[in-house]
Amino acid sequence: MKVTLQLLVIAFSLSILTGCLYPNDKLAQNQIPYEDQIAAVQRAVDQFKEDSGGLLPIKTREMETPIYQKYPIDFIKLSPKYIAEPPGNAYETGGVYLYVLVNAETNPTVKLLDVRISEELSELNLRVEMYRSSNGYAPFKEQLHTNVFTLDYSKLGLKEAPYVVSPFTGKNLPLLITSSNEIVVDYRMDLFDYLSKYEHTYKTGDDIRDILVDNSMFVPTNSLPYTIDEENEPIFLDK
Repeated sequence: MKVTLQLLVIAFSLSILTGCLYPNDKLAQNQIPYEDQIAAVQRAVDQFKEDSGGLLPIKTREMETPIYQKYPIDFIKLSPKYIAEPPGNAYETGGVYLYVLVNAETNPTVKLLDVRISEELSELNLRVEMYRSSNGYAPFKEQLHTNVFTLDYSKLGLKEAPYVVSPFTGKNLPLLITSSNEIVVDYRMDLFDYLSKYEHTYKTGDDIRDILVDNSMFVPTNSLPYTIDEENEPIFLDK
């Protein structure tokens, strides 16, 4: 366990150092999502699919990979024939967005995954794992749902509750922990806003996360499934 934790610490430290290698102006440019860049990648994906007889330019992921992280675009397969190089904001070129596909089997559509969120959660997951190795249990606090809890962040040495900035609304979203000791983002505030803003036909039992995807450039990474209750408000969905 100690060796594994040491490797995780080293890997995370390297990821921080890598980000510091980019000048401030370069970092600012790489943190902006551009619709024209997404459109260019979409055209490249569509042309690749047509030329390859239906294949998609994606990296291989395990079947258990969460749906919105399951189909990352492989720019090696696209460049230079279909696109000169990955966009400046792509993770592959030092940017903060991973270009992914949604609806891969029916209507492959290019979206953005904010890597900063995943990196923030990786650091917190490391803290949780270190706490568990020392105490034998995770820092659960209040139970919100069958397998979802708030995080006792003080036990992790944090002075305030951790959060991530939503790519959908710009709001500060709280982080939760599951019974399997996984840190996840609580997207209920974003979902409430989108359910109020956009028309939909969801009913109780449906996974409503696609309302975020269909009406933005992004995917809700590191998320749990959600549905709606009788009052059209987002609640956790039992798997």
